[in-house]
Amino acid sequence: MQTSIEPGLTLTLEKIVLKEDTAARYGSGLIEVFATPAMVAFMEQTSLGVVQPGLPEGYNTVGIEISVKHIKASPVGMKVSCTALLERVEGKKLFFTLEAWDEEGKIGMGTHTRYIINTEEFMKSLTRK
Repeated sequence: MQTSIEPGLTLTLEKIVLKEDTAARYGSGLIEVFATPAMVAFMEQTSLGVVQPGLPEGYNTVGIEISVKHIKASPVGMKVSCTALLERVEGKKLFFTLEAWDEEGKIGMGTHTRYIINTEEFMKSLTRK
């Protein structure tokens, strides 16, 4: 498998916090602020976006580890962004650093590991016999 994935690749995505992104909707809290699970999903989405264009057809990545700190609440309607930086590549393992911001400052940071898979083989491996 040949890829164009190398350390130093980065991507920043932006989104507006919607009601469906809130802790109250996720069940991870009772108020309408950007939920930690929503921030984690946004971080994974951004990391995927860094490397997906460099993968050959039929390949994908799956998240296998994430460690984050959510340090500030963001209300509905606030613009949030996430930057993922591919720090290193070890075979099929991809290691990212992550930062998330809203319009007022940093809201989270962390690390994330993804693994390159052949999508068809991966899905076949999940089938019960």
